[in-house]
Amino acid sequence: MPSLSPDTDTVITPSLHRAGVDLSGLMSVLGKHLYSTPMVAIRELVQNAHDSITRRRLEEPGWSEPGRITVIPDRAARSLRIIDNGAGLTEHEIHAYLATVGVGYTRTLREGNDDDGLIGMFGLGFLSAFVLAQRVSVRTTSYQTPALGHHYLSTNAEQYSTGTIPARPVGTEVELLLHKDFEGLANAAVLRDVLGRYCALLRAPIFIAEDSKPVNLQAPPWRDEPAPVAHPAQRHRAKLEFATRFERDFEPIATIDLLPEGGSDAVGLLWIQDGATYGTSDNRNLAVFLRGMLLDDDARDLLPPWAGFVGGVIESNRLTPTASREDLQRDETYRAVQHALSEALIQGLGDIARQQPEAWRRILARHNEALLGASLCDERLFELMMERLRIPSSQGDLHPQALVHKGAIHVMPERDNDFESMLFRSIGVPVAFGYCYAVTPFLRRWVVAHGLRLIELGTEQGNRQLFEPVILPPADVEWLTRHLANGERPVISRFSPVELPLIVVPDRDAQLKRRLDEDNTDKRLSFAALSLARQFTAKIDSSHTTRLYINTDNPAIQALLQARQDGVARVDLAARLLKAFKIIGNSRQQQDNAGELIDALRNLAQAVGDLLAT
Repeated sequence: MPSLSPDTDTVITPSLHRAGVDLSGLMSVLGKHLYSTPMVAIRELVQNAHDSITRRRLEEPGWSEPGRITVIPDRAARSLRIIDNGAGLTEHEIHAYLATVGVGYTRTLREGNDDDGLIGMFGLGFLSAFVLAQRVSVRTTSYQTPALGHHYLSTNAEQYSTGTIPARPVGTEVELLLHKDFEGLANAAVLRDVLGRYCALLRAPIFIAEDSKPVNLQAPPWRDEPAPVAHPAQRHRAKLEFATRFERDFEPIATIDLLPEGGSDAVGLLWIQDGATYGTSDNRNLAVFLRGMLLDDDARDLLPPWAGFVGGVIESNRLTPTASREDLQRDETYRAVQHALSEALIQGLGDIARQQPEAWRRILARHNEALLGASLCDERLFELMMERLRIPSSQGDLHPQALVHKGAIHVMPERDNDFESMLFRSIGVPVAFGYCYAVTPFLRRWVVAHGLRLIELGTEQGNRQLFEPVILPPADVEWLTRHLANGERPVISRFSPVELPLIVVPDRDAQLKRRLDEDNTDKRLSFAALSLARQFTAKIDSSHTTRLYINTDNPAIQALLQARQDGVARVDLAARLLKAFKIIGNSRQQQDNAGELIDALRNLAQAVGDLLAT
């Protein structure tokens, strides 16, 4: 459209130009860099053969022969032939589709009916032949002209020659003269492995050389209608056998069916792996087949992040591949399949728990820790798992109900606090190891669901439930602080058991505030997250990161205070013994201060000597 110049009233008419295309450069990029592995090129050529068979069924209604694809390697000749009995090509179709990049007859057919089983989309599949071959030869006879054969020959996909040849059986034969780098593909064993993986779900049988059985012999269980007389155990066993074929590393324990749901058309089979997992283990593996052809054998992102113990095979007609057909576009259909997979797993785990008790016991034994984390991701999972999972504790792995003591569950937040361990052993109640994966957040939800309390030692709320404050004269507090503390904040209190005179407890809130105040924390946290965290810690005094709880119910502490009041000469000596006991008992928390431990041991020895000398 004409426009005015910004500086004058002169009318400017824009000129239209056609963008130039460097055909040689484009062919190099597409031929050499479109696919991540040359194995994909074999898949593309077999896919073309399969589409040709499907096309013939659509366009030649009277054709009733079984479709067949044969792949023939010849190591001596360094060649590979892919032969099909599909629709074949006319001379016009060779020029219009085979030799034109980005144009495919399959795509034209699919525009009329997207549920016909055709796979191709982009008109790039044939180009993959030039990834492997230094020369590509095509011999073809179309069902439309069965008395006439055609020959295509090219060495680089940029130039090609065609000619007529005597008619062959209707169908197409693609012959590749392999580059030396890929001559290893002219091997029957290699082809069985590659095509057995990529083409496992194609409906047309694929034979390697003279093999009597196709590489895709076993149909997926979701395509088979259950026989009326088949026992459920037989169907269950068949699904496990299918899963075993695809599971790379583990034995499947149980299977879960995936059915179409909402915007997802995906069908398939999921399974729970037998290998033991930890909380952060991620052994997810998911093979995605698009219209029967393997598109991605590591599509783990379709599975929920918590499902680190799940494998699966799914098939879809609606998922959209990238141009290389090695990945999926993250579109609305992709998200619908993600949702359907998550729902199938949640429903399936519940079904296994109710209907397959033996398999469910194995699942719990192998994946207890991973399931603790998974149960926090969905309320239905939590309800399913809340009474079945076990919690690691000071008395072994226990169900949550076995941890309850006087209306509360006790949690030890850190692994190496000897005084905390001593306290809970003395109380004689099981204590959950809150430092293990997902234990603390799981128990927080569990106690809320049961109207109970969670006591987390080292937090302000947890400490208030264990230690009852006691008021002493300021002079007594000052004396106890001077003789028993080593930088801890003293807290005069009473607690059980009375036999424990004092305990050192890390102040986790103060430790958090101190970490937030460090410069390195600012680099790790976003500004918004840091601001929220500092709102929580704003009123916390972080001058002391540990607290020394002194038990006024303890006979030794009572005797110490009475001796001080009575002016007993050796009261300081008794205080030295208690201080040494505190330091030695807390030694693992003070690994960076070996000198203080040595001093405590020396004071202990001296105090004992002084007591014996008097």
